[in-house]
Amino acid sequence: MTRLAKWIAAGVLGMGLLVGTQYSAVGQGKGKGHNKHGDDDQGEQYYKNRDRDEARDWYSHHESNLPPGLAKKDRLPPGLEKQLERNGTLPPGLQKRIQPCPEDLVRRLPPPPPDCAHVLVAGHIVLLNRKTNLVLDIVHFD
Repeated sequence: MTRLAKWIAAGVLGMGLLVGTQYSAVGQGKGKGHNKHGDDDQGEQYYKNRDRDEARDWYSHHESNLPPGLAKKDRLPPGLEKQLERNGTLPPGLQKRIQPCPEDLVRRLPPPPPDCAHVLVAGHIVLLNRKTNLVLDIVHFD
């Protein structure tokens, strides 16, 4: 094989590896449809399964006396529900619906990162960055 042919073969192989790596990265992006609220393994989650279980346990024990923001009457219509997603910015319409998270529920959750808080938004616990309104994670109650 000539020297030029070796360089061409190496270039083609390198391009194939580069394209394959980019294709693989695209295929690992955010998927849709695994479950209704995206609690599956899509990206980094702050709330672990045990945190979600603790929150749902608290919810089931307080269902008859829920604070504003968690009662069934506080649920969002489906169109607004779709706007509440992990790693998304909380829309202005939903920013108005933020309620403080009850202290006894907050004690069951991991401490929030700096500038963040556990809040209630229309029947969901949301880990919200208060400065940027970025939703870091969500616990849904069905």
